[in-house]
Amino acid sequence: MKLWGGRFKKGTNDLVNDFNSSIRVDSRMYKEDVEGSLAHVRMLGKQKIIPSKASKKIEDGLNEMLKRMDNGVIGIDPSSEDIHSFVEGTLTYYIGDEGKMLHTGRSRNDQVTLDLRLYLKKEIKLIISDLIELEKVLSKKAKENIDTIMPGYTHMQKAQPITLSHHLLAYAEMFKRDIGRLQDTYKRTDMMPLGSGALATSTYPIDREFVAKELGFSQITLNSLDSVSDRDYVIETLSSLSLIMMHLSRFAEEIILWCTDEFKFIQLDDEYSTGSSIMPQKKNPDVAELVRGKTGRVYGDLITLLTVMKGIPLAYNKDMQEDKEALFDALDTVTLSLKTFCGMIDTMKVNKDNMRKGASGGFTNATDVADYLAKHNVPFRTAHSIVGEMVLYCIKENKAIEDLSLEEFKSFSPIFEEDIYKAIDLLTCVEERKVIGGPSSESIKIQINALDKFIEETN
Repeated sequence: MKLWGGRFKKGTNDLVNDFNSSIRVDSRMYKEDVEGSLAHVRMLGKQKIIPSKASKKIEDGLNEMLKRMDNGVIGIDPSSEDIHSFVEGTLTYYIGDEGKMLHTGRSRNDQVTLDLRLYLKKEIKLIISDLIELEKVLSKKAKENIDTIMPGYTHMQKAQPITLSHHLLAYAEMFKRDIGRLQDTYKRTDMMPLGSGALATSTYPIDREFVAKELGFSQITLNSLDSVSDRDYVIETLSSLSLIMMHLSRFAEEIILWCTDEFKFIQLDDEYSTGSSIMPQKKNPDVAELVRGKTGRVYGDLITLLTVMKGIPLAYNKDMQEDKEALFDALDTVTLSLKTFCGMIDTMKVNKDNMRKGASGGFTNATDVADYLAKHNVPFRTAHSIVGEMVLYCIKENKAIEDLSLEEFKSFSPIFEEDIYKAIDLLTCVEERKVIGGPSSESIKIQINALDKFIEETN
């Protein structure tokens, strides 16, 4: 059933029908379309815009339709132009001409953005829930690895010793920000556009506040032109999803490195690994690699909609039909990525000895040697230069700093005493960094408590 056609003498070309149709994409919003229609028709009856008897008949018909669609008794007709025409056409088929009253006082322009906002509100909450599950796993792993010393890196070069807990909690902070962005996006999604009509509202005495309350919106939109043409909330969501994927991708890159034979920091569970068709020994980190690859896909979804929207004048234009495919793809991709990634992290085994061994190489305690001198009143820049010479000497002699004799230490500065060895022990290097945000166990416990509080408050 088409919702238009009176002024046309010819039927639509078959190719145009197919090109114009969005039913294959927007059919997933059938619940939201029916829910929005139910609230709308209750308002029409309340306001006496249509007879109360007709309103009740439409409401009963919609409820029965929804039940049958949920049960698979009614299948969505792929030849329909969109989900809106399918719902109205099917309703009219079942209840008769009263079904033709449903669209009174609204347009598909405000209807489609209503459906999308209703759908997206649910999806944002689900993504937040998935992020919280990942945060729980990170909290658990952090608690298990407070004393797991590992090398910290800058420029992918060993820098200073930290702990695995410290490293994992860095990602926990990223995902906290992701949750905050989604919560903020939700606020702007939670605005009810129905009643805006095609672009200029309606001559009927509609009650938008009633519809908003029926559908659980916190407020209504205030400008009808903006209401039907606004897709900021979709772009914001796609932007937030892109950032989530960027954080997952960074994490994935490290997982891929850590499980190599060169690092051997972790071992992925068999359930979250794959093999090779030719090399029997292989155990591949495909989950992490796919997350890294799918990040580009979600970025593409964001760029798609930004590009679609950049030249569209007010108000609604058909270009905007392209918003849903990009959004749904990103939502599906992020949801699957989060759930799979969470399981991978939860089941991975940590090779603590290898991590500590990794931290003992690469002169990761060099800064602590400089700090030792600075604490004995040597200007830090001078201390930095002295330690640089020591590192050069160690490289030449194939030694670690902690392997130097006290005599060798004193050849660089007479200030060095026996206590230098304790000062540059890896555990000391970590535990002395008690500043909030650092890797010491004292600081880590503060970070874990903050994360657990965040999880509890967000749940």
